[in-house]
Formats: sequence, structure tokens, C-alpha cells
Amino acid sequence: MASDNNITPMLFSEEEVEVKPKKKTRAKKTVVKEISSVQELYNYLFEACNIIRGPVSQDNFKDYITPLLYFKRISDVYDEETEEALDFSGGDEEYASLPEQHRFVIPDDCHWKDVREHSENLGAAIVGAMRQIEVANPDTLYGVLSIFSAQKWTDKTVLSDARIRDLIEHLSKRRLGNKDYPADLMGDAYEILLKKFADDSKAQAGEFYTPRSVVKLLVRILSPQPGETIYDPACGSGGMLIEAIRYMNNDTLCCGSIFGQEKNVTNAAIAKMNLFLHGASDFNIMQGDTLRHPKILANGELAKFDCVIANPPFSLEKWGSTEWGNDKYGRNLWGTPSDSYGDYAWIQHMVKSMATGNGRMAVVMPQGVLFRGNEEGKIREQLVKSDLIEAVVTLGDKLFYGTGLSPCFLILRRVKPAEHSARILMVDATKVFTPKRAQNILSDENVDRIYQLYADYKDVEDFSKVVTLDDIADKEYNLSPNRYVEYHKEAIRPYAEVKKEFLDAIEAVRQAEQEFSKLINA
Repeated sequence: MASDNNITPMLFSEEEVEVKPKKKTRAKKTVVKEISSVQELYNYLFEACNIIRGPVSQDNFKDYITPLLYFKRISDVYDEETEEALDFSGGDEEYASLPEQHRFVIPDDCHWKDVREHSENLGAAIVGAMRQIEVANPDTLYGVLSIFSAQKWTDKTVLSDARIRDLIEHLSKRRLGNKDYPADLMGDAYEILLKKFADDSKAQAGEFYTPRSVVKLLVRILSPQPGETIYDPACGSGGMLIEAIRYMNNDTLCCGSIFGQEKNVTNAAIAKMNLFLHGASDFNIMQGDTLRHPKILANGELAKFDCVIANPPFSLEKWGSTEWGNDKYGRNLWGTPSDSYGDYAWIQHMVKSMATGNGRMAVVMPQGVLFRGNEEGKIREQLVKSDLIEAVVTLGDKLFYGTGLSPCFLILRRVKPAEHSARILMVDATKVFTPKRAQNILSDENVDRIYQLYADYKDVEDFSKVVTLDDIADKEYNLSPNRYVEYHKEAIRPYAEVKKEFLDAIEAVRQAEQEFSKLINA
């Protein structure tokens, strides 16, 4: 059941920038060579990275390719919409130019083809066009394109006009509209590109990319349904929200159901672009510090959501503990964590964001939250006593970018099934993964295995154990599954039996040596 909270998106203020009216001309067509797969589309997109390789470091590829791809997609979709309106109206160009016929407004001289016609100062032309498109669409695009540094585009010591020309001409080889590349294909190719960016920049990768297999597992457990609200308070590139949409059979028209907030300005913009490229509509992604300044509110209070899902930054330092003690949104449900570890601040924020009734959440955390003491230990005790935790799952090493910490995830429900009341499923999935040289992965079979352990909700030797809250109290509220799961142990054989086998083996060796000696001395 969807939340009954009236979630009101916060609107941005529009800057006073002159926006020229749109042209009433039919867009030029581009010859398109059909691409047969997501991988081929990715290869085409990644070739754009190769064009700027050298003057631009791999760590910065996304700052150039992402906004330019978005700009091209918007322009090509606009042309598609124009063609459809012209066909419908019998060639009425005035009708085809009406805002009602387009998802986005493209002001005069700001279309991709307009920038393509510039002979010099191409970087400035790109920046100017993207900025005016932003201003012309304040409710949907404000802050999406302009956050990518204008200086990077206009600094000719980094990218010359000739190299930008090569980049523009490469992307102009193919039309990237919806008819050419449906949203699911375009979005999947872009996600592969994001993963490549993460591979090339492992130190920062965890800030915007969570392994897709982990995301699929968490979404599968939460099982969001069309009409329900989905919220990620640390949404990064938007991967969890996109997977939720995909799980709901690509129900992208579930108006107003997708929400997220992201502190990093660039990543917040990438999340919006990612959702758009996947065909999502009417989503609300806000930029800002969720712990200090949550921005998705309803009537001045934290909005409530049916599904809350996140992979927040692990063990965040200096996250705002001073303000937390008097949090005006009442998120200090069970106390204030140390300023050295923000993990339980995220957990409490997410608990507070769960809707009544069917509200549920999944959160990825470092395993330290399961056993660390002091303030965290006190909060964890209260969390256990609240009987909101349905399951705790520990995962294997080397699954996540940019961290040496072993991950886990917690599943919480506002109202647990009666048979799960006063119980928690402990799952040790640390051995369930597929080893790879650089980065371990969860294969589809691994995901199915972990999900089944959760769904069965029963004791399985070496893997899972259903424990009572009293059991956890007996272990001083330690939530580490390996403290509860029963592991197979080889039976201890009697000493006399083992000793006899040992002596028999020695005797066999002695006899073999004697036979060998006879043979060589014969």
C-alpha cells in the first residue's frame, strides 16, 4: 500500500537569464547505423572517451562524456517529438514547436545541430547551450548540466577546438532518440559506461556506483510495487532507484514515486541523467547533505516512503553529530552516534523515513555496525528491542569499490510478518560469491542463493539461523551472523584410533623401506 503522505517536491528558483524562443524549423535528420546490442552501444559511447584520452585523465571522463551524451539525447528526442507532431498535424510547424509537444524546451540556437555548426570556441558554445537549456527547464533540469565545470570545456590548453570537434562529430554519427535506442537499451549502456568510469577511478568509485548484483538483491527483497514510493537518501548515480523501476516492470509513469537525495553535486546530476536515459519520468532528485539538511519533506516533516533503500558512505566522519542531538525531524530515535561513525545516523534517518504499515528498508553497511560498542552499541540495543529488524546478511570481501571494509546489509520492516515477530534471520553469505582477479562478484546464481536464504527464513547449517531477541540479548546485542549460525564440524575421533592409524602408517613406511633396500642391494 502506498504511503498516504503528501510529498511536495521543493522547487528551484529560476535565474534571470534571457531565453530566446524556439525555432520553427524541422530538425535535420541524421543517418543512423543500427546497433544490435547494449554492448555495441557502449562501445560506441566509450569511443568518445578515447577521443579525449590524453589531455583528460580517466578520472575525469564522466565530467565530459556524461553531459555531452545527455545534451545529444535531449536534442535527438526533441527532433523525434517534432517529427511526430508534424506527422500528426500534417506538417504544421507552429503546432510542432509548441511546448506541449515536447518533454523539454530547447531554446533558439541551443540544439545539438546549432552547436555543431560553430567553427570555433566550441567549448563555450556547448556550455552556453547547456546553460540555456537548463534555464528554460527550471523544474526538471536546473543544476543538471551547469555543475559540470565550464572552465573544463573552455580551457583550450586541455581540449582544443579540434578535439572537441572530433568528439561532436563522433557522437553525431548516430541519432540517440527513443526510436533509435529505447530507454532500457540506452540506460543499460550508460550504466556499463558508469561502471567503466568506476573501474578507472576506484578510489572514488564507491561514491556513485554500487555493484549492480547487490542492488538487484536488495530490490528483490524489498519487492517494490507500482504505486509505491521509493526513496534513496544517498542515491549516488541513481542505480538503486533505476533497479526499483526495472523491478516494477519498467513502470516509469508511476507519477511522483521516485525520490532521492545526494550530497555530491556531480553525482546528483548524474543520477538525474541516468534516470532520464532509462526512460524515467516525474522523479525528484535533490542535491544536499541528507544528514544535516534533508530536502524531501512533507508539510515540514520528513516524508514517509514505502521502500527506503541505500548504500550510504561507510563510517562517515564529521557528519554532524552536534546538531543530531536536537534534530528537528526527530531522527535521533535511539541516540547520537560518535562523530567518527555516521552509520547509525543513516540507519535512524531511514527508519524515520519508513511509512507506517507496509514501510520497509534495506541498507548496506560496514560489518562494524553489527558489533561496535560505546554509542553504537547502545543504539543497536534499542534498535533490536524495537523489533524492526527482519534480517541481517553479511557479504564476502572485495565486492565493493573503494573500501576494504567487509559489507553487510540490514532488512527492516515497520510491521513484520507475525511468524517473524521477536525474531531476526541471521545470514552468513561471506562464502557466497564468485572470485575474480581484481574484484569479486555476485553472479546470478549467488544472488539467487542469498535471496532464497532470506525467503526461506529458516536454519540452514553453515549459512543461516533464526534467532530470538532474547538470544541476541544473551550475546550483548551483537548482530554478527557468525555468532549464531551453526557450522558443520568434523566429529572428533578417539585418540586411540588416530594413534593406531599413525603407528600403522609408520610401520607401512618401514616395511616399504626394507623392501626397497632389498631390491637395490640384490
